[in-house]
Amino acid sequence: MVATDVDAERTYDDEKFTTREVFRSERVKVIFGYFEPGQFIPVHAPESDLVLRVESGSGLVREGDEDHSVETGDVVVVPAEESRGVRANEGERLDAFLVVSPPPTDAEHDPVRRGLRRGEFEPG
Repeated sequence: MVATDVDAERTYDDEKFTTREVFRSERVKVIFGYFEPGQFIPVHAPESDLVLRVESGSGLVREGDEDHSVETGDVVVVPAEESRGVRANEGERLDAFLVVSPPPTDAEHDPVRRGLRRGEFEPG
C-alpha cells in the first residue's frame, strides 16, 4: 500500500513543472503534478486515458481542440489518443493529482520534452 498526500510530496521548480510518482505498474501510473504560475505540460496525445483532479489553484486543460478552465476540486477525464495539455494560470500555482492508464511510453513523451525545450505549450 502507498500512503502519501499532495502536501507531503510537494516540490516546485522555477524552470518547469514537477512531478512526483506515487505508484506505477504495467497498468497504471499515479503522480502528483506541481506547477508554478504559467508552467505547463505541453500538448501531446499518448495512448493512455488521463484522470486529473485539481488539488489547488487554477489553470487550463486542453482536450482535443477545446480549452477547459479548471480550479480546485475539478476532475477532468481525457480519453486515450486525444490531445491533452495542462497549464497553470499566471499568478497562481497549480497542484494536480493525475492517473494515466496504461503508463505512457517514453516515445509518447517526446512531444512533451520537445515542448519544454522550446517553451511551447503546443509543440509542432
